[in-house]
Amino acid sequence: MKVTVLQQDIVFGDIAANRKNMRRLLAESPKSDIYIFPEMCTTGFSLSPIGLAEEHGSETLQLLKSWAVEYDAAIVATILTTENGLFYNRMYFVTPDGAVGSYDKIHLFEYSGEDKIFVGGTEKVTWEWRGLRIRAAICYDLRFPLTLHNNDRYDLLVISANFPNSRILAWDTLVRARAIENQCYVAASNRVGVDEFGSYVGHSAIINPYGRTMASCVDDCEGHATAEVDWEMIEKVRKSHHLIQDKVR
Repeated sequence: MKVTVLQQDIVFGDIAANRKNMRRLLAESPKSDIYIFPEMCTTGFSLSPIGLAEEHGSETLQLLKSWAVEYDAAIVATILTTENGLFYNRMYFVTPDGAVGSYDKIHLFEYSGEDKIFVGGTEKVTWEWRGLRIRAAICYDLRFPLTLHNNDRYDLLVISANFPNSRILAWDTLVRARAIENQCYVAASNRVGVDEFGSYVGHSAIINPYGRTMASCVDDCEGHATAEVDWEMIEKVRKSHHLIQDKVR
């Protein structure tokens, strides 16, 4: 099972330009089973969603479906979404058979005022794809280990983020910690570029259950990183160190 994280420079508020860029990044990436884009990849992180938020079932979602078929892969993209007059920071998980899974960000970033604009999710979400169990997380969720607690129900944690340079040490530390404590792979996609909240260096990476970096993107550049998920490694680390079982004691 190959996993690819995509490191994108997001043009604030320009959905058409960002869709075009997403398409290019996919085309430049190696063949993979899962592709993961950063948080709010079509708009940039915005606290003014009117005019930017897309309806559930939007043109972007239709594009994701077509890309999933074209690349015979699952596409993970977090989109500023509106539904029934409410706004959500929503991750979509789209597969070639047309299935669409979704996850709404549980932990909204109060410091930025995100909690005043968006409706927070209430459900942890796990998808299954080609035998791999996949847990969803968006940006600030990364800081909450109890929310991401693994009781042997997932093998890969996917994270889409807009994590700025000012907090990049926390990003690097937490993606590694989540892999080690949950004995899982972590595929973490962060943006690059600049917006009103600051600058972004990326540090998108794929981490194995031992906390080692398997692949990473070049700092401050758009690009991709791909790694193979090793089923035997997951079994080996869980058999040798019973962290998941011991958590419940």
